[in-house]
Amino acid sequence: QVQLVESGGGLVQPGGSLRLSCAASGSIFSINVMGWYRQAPGKQRDLVAVVTSGGSTTYADSVKGRFVISRDNANNTVQLQMNSLKPEDTALYYCNADIRRPARVSIVRYWGQGTQVTVSS
Repeated sequence: QVQLVESGGGLVQPGGSLRLSCAASGSIFSINVMGWYRQAPGKQRDLVAVVTSGGSTTYADSVKGRFVISRDNANNTVQLQMNSLKPEDTALYYCNADIRRPARVSIVRYWGQGTQVTVSS
């Protein structure tokens, strides 16, 4: 079994900062891409930022220059530092990871249960 657990969401005023963390645990051989997606009420789930095992990053245009994604390969964790937050950043944020389990050929995408981020005055 594999589990992703997010933490760090909450309520913040516009212009503030939050740091999200996600830890992958369980039967893991390797992790390729790790990342964050978000889903606002009534909208589809969209990519926020992803990072490969080699450290290459991709960001949504809406968060470039404000958010920074990082990961710790030794501990199977990924973080999202969110600065200059705006009300439109309000959403449920999901962590995901593309994981290969021991003795398996296929890579499976796993998701966390989500952590709420609300930006409001």
